[in-house]
Amino acid sequence: MATRKQRPRRRITAEGLYRFRLITDSHISPAGKWVVYAVERVDRQTEKKHSNLWIAPTSGGRPRQFTHGDWTDRLPRWSPDGRSIAFISNRKDGKQSQIYLIPFDGGEARRLTNLKGQFGSFEWAPDRRHLVMNFRKPDNETIEREKDEMKKKLGVVARHMDRVFFKFDGAGFLPKEHWHIWTVDARTGKANQLTDGNRYDEIFPSWSPDSSRIVFASNRSQDPDLEFDNVDLFTIPVNGGRFRKIKTPYGDKFAPGFSPDGRLIAYYGTRGKGEWWRNVTVWVVPANGKSDARDLTGHFDVDAIRSTINDLTVEPPRRPPAWSEDSATVCFTVGRHGRGVLLSVGVNGKARELDHVVDEKGAVLQFSMDSSRTKVAYLYGDMHHPVDLYVQDLSSGKTRRLTEVNRPVLKGCDLGTTEEVWVKGPDGNDLHGWILKPPGFNPRRKYPSILEIHGGPAVQYGNLFMHEFYYLAASGYVVFFSNPRGGQGYGEKHCKAIWGKWGTADYADLMAWTDYVAGKSYINRKRMGVTGGSYGGFMTNWIIGHTDRFRAAVTQRSISNMTSKYGSGDYNWALEYRFKGKTPWEAFEDYWKQSPMKYFGNVKTPTLIIHSEQDLRCPIEQGEQVFVALKRLGVDTEMVRFPDEPHGLSRGGRTDRRIERLKHMLRWFDRYLK
Repeated sequence: MATRKQRPRRRITAEGLYRFRLITDSHISPAGKWVVYAVERVDRQTEKKHSNLWIAPTSGGRPRQFTHGDWTDRLPRWSPDGRSIAFISNRKDGKQSQIYLIPFDGGEARRLTNLKGQFGSFEWAPDRRHLVMNFRKPDNETIEREKDEMKKKLGVVARHMDRVFFKFDGAGFLPKEHWHIWTVDARTGKANQLTDGNRYDEIFPSWSPDSSRIVFASNRSQDPDLEFDNVDLFTIPVNGGRFRKIKTPYGDKFAPGFSPDGRLIAYYGTRGKGEWWRNVTVWVVPANGKSDARDLTGHFDVDAIRSTINDLTVEPPRRPPAWSEDSATVCFTVGRHGRGVLLSVGVNGKARELDHVVDEKGAVLQFSMDSSRTKVAYLYGDMHHPVDLYVQDLSSGKTRRLTEVNRPVLKGCDLGTTEEVWVKGPDGNDLHGWILKPPGFNPRRKYPSILEIHGGPAVQYGNLFMHEFYYLAASGYVVFFSNPRGGQGYGEKHCKAIWGKWGTADYADLMAWTDYVAGKSYINRKRMGVTGGSYGGFMTNWIIGHTDRFRAAVTQRSISNMTSKYGSGDYNWALEYRFKGKTPWEAFEDYWKQSPMKYFGNVKTPTLIIHSEQDLRCPIEQGEQVFVALKRLGVDTEMVRFPDEPHGLSRGGRTDRRIERLKHMLRWFDRYLK
């Protein structure tokens, strides 16, 4: 009897980006019975991204869409009694966002605020009477221009800068106005501005359990732009007035939150000035400020923040560490060895241990707990599944998956297979990496391969779905990636190894990793490519100036010249921290020594340059220098520029441009590796 021929399975495509949906935020109800979450989708005709709210029962069952419309509903937050949900939306005109309230048991959303400006984070007061938020008003010049149609049409006449941090990637030129703390009456919508001034920002506001005070973070240095690690914590009464500084060690601090008994404040922080290789750790400090802050996690050598990167997530908002109901422990996420786990630690006593709350192979991106701290809802993804929503019963440990938002995209799709390996690095160090083999892999064949290098460098690759990797693998490439020294997730020594000396231990690790993969019987050693973005673009530039072992390269949003990058990016002068606190005119040779441009006379590798024209993190002149230099050298090169896009094009750019970027990458590699 003739057998039915099996149909070939689908593969990841560039155009498939239109079909993926992203959960951008979630929040469990106070009683723990429901989770509200925001889902982002792309309109293929208009290229606009829209977001609506969905509801999922924690007991299982089908999720249902809660809000509808072609606009952006985001940051859903349950009221403390669970009867309504507050969220931010631009549903009135598609531009100006406001806070809206919608009853959970049915009814239309009601606009609560009527403000002009930019909304940051917000939070309900425990007594349900107010919300607190950080909000930034537009500049007076902007308001006046918007009122006059002719001025609006003519646009900005001139920009007057009087602060050194005057722009930020993804946001553009910063207004003169700063972020301040506001409260909003939950019944009338009346807004009350608690802090003001044209020098300082106040961010990450959070309520005391009795709703009488608000804690926030602020840098009150004489010039915060020149000492931006000097962040302190303050509290202010709910009705405004004089605020009180809480004594903490020098360093950055964010996302503070009161304990349920009101006695302590937990927060994330780093110690020291400009020491960006340090782990983010969890701290507690007495709310009355009468004794010193304590670092709860520093001696564990773990980074208490999500650092696992991928290209199919929207960065969730940062929330305070989550307290247990008895104020005895706090929960937080940790990026470790390519994973993102949810841990807890006790706040009392000297001998503290880390307890695992959610410890899976993938990565927890964000979490929230019900009011009794018996359930935790969290966003979680792994190597083969983009981020979905899960819930765990903390007493039994039983976990339930609540959503499968991308099942229609991935059902029947062949992703290939991934091998996770540890190898010994060039200095006896442990080197962690992954090898993605293409669909239909045949171990008797010889495959072209592509080395992917992450940005940062203080982040990690790991067990999270990377669309770009699967797209390249679907075209017949072995894709291999690792976490060389300089990244997070492997302790401070690992991260500090390249501090002030990019292109040393990291380059050695990447070459050792390439040697390991090249030794595989299925790898064609003569057809290997390399690519990376941001710091990964720096390393791509560095590699082609130091070896011609790769047959083709694609350098993206890269750094090529440390001397010209000084002052031109959004963090401008802070580049000094990587050069022992010295400026280019004080340490020119050191800056030039760590510039890939210094070694470009050696380049022979055909190289494609991809850069965004509105990249304020690694300005486009960095990519232009690479293009001109390689043209001048006679090396085969092309440049692809994306208008109106910031540094994060590959993750959050306009979808047609993200697709075009992927196709140019594949075209270039196909030309030289196939």
